[in-house]
Amino acid sequence: MILKQKTSNITLLNSNRITNYQLLITNFMSGHSKWATTKRKKAAVDAKKSANFTKLANMIAVAAREGGDPETNFKLRMAIEKARLGSLPRENIERAIKRGAGELGGNQIEQLLYEGYGPEGVALIIEIITDNKNRASQNIKHLLTKYGGNLGSPNSVMWQFTQKGVVTIDKNSLSDEEQLELIDAGAEDIKSNEDTAIYTPVDRLENVKTKAENLNLQVAESGLEYIAKDPVKINKEEALLKLFEELDECDDVNNFYSNADL
Repeated sequence: MILKQKTSNITLLNSNRITNYQLLITNFMSGHSKWATTKRKKAAVDAKKSANFTKLANMIAVAAREGGDPETNFKLRMAIEKARLGSLPRENIERAIKRGAGELGGNQIEQLLYEGYGPEGVALIIEIITDNKNRASQNIKHLLTKYGGNLGSPNSVMWQFTQKGVVTIDKNSLSDEEQLELIDAGAEDIKSNEDTAIYTPVDRLENVKTKAENLNLQVAESGLEYIAKDPVKINKEEALLKLFEELDECDDVNNFYSNADL
């Protein structure tokens, strides 16, 4: 597959200086674009499934450990926004916040990070949120083995990724003025395909998301992601996409990332 790229040079003038910005606008989101688009469409169909409700509630509970007030807890605010988009009822959201804050009983929810390999040696990072660590571990081992992969040891693939904030806009391109505003807010890269992904340093995610909303851009989702430093080509996408589907359907899997160039 040939990747077509275009570079946009933006010049900002004010009374004190002239600043040249160069943005790489890529018509292909390496590594996870095909699955990311498929997943968002799939989420609309899955929104009312109980398994999806469990995932959303667990995500809120984990975020609420850092404080139960979404006004002061950005992670909790993002989790609640995602839950609302997934049609999670208000009472479920409130109960999840209380559970995370330790106000309710029940099994403790753990957040884990697994590293491993999929078909053709594709590197994988799998985020787990679960109330049963042993079950989650066995499920992940089973799925990876099923598709010719295996679990790795800590740091076996992490070095191939970097963590970034990602704000996804429901729009296939942005104007030069919008790009410039987002750069000033902290955006590092902007990539467009069917939608537009804005990449930020971890500590600038909230600022860039707020700026996008102030620009009246429709934010489809936002959060921290592991981005492959050097995406790799694979020969057969079908097996990897099937693994992605099964990981997405696994109750204990919150998210996952790969270095495959799809």
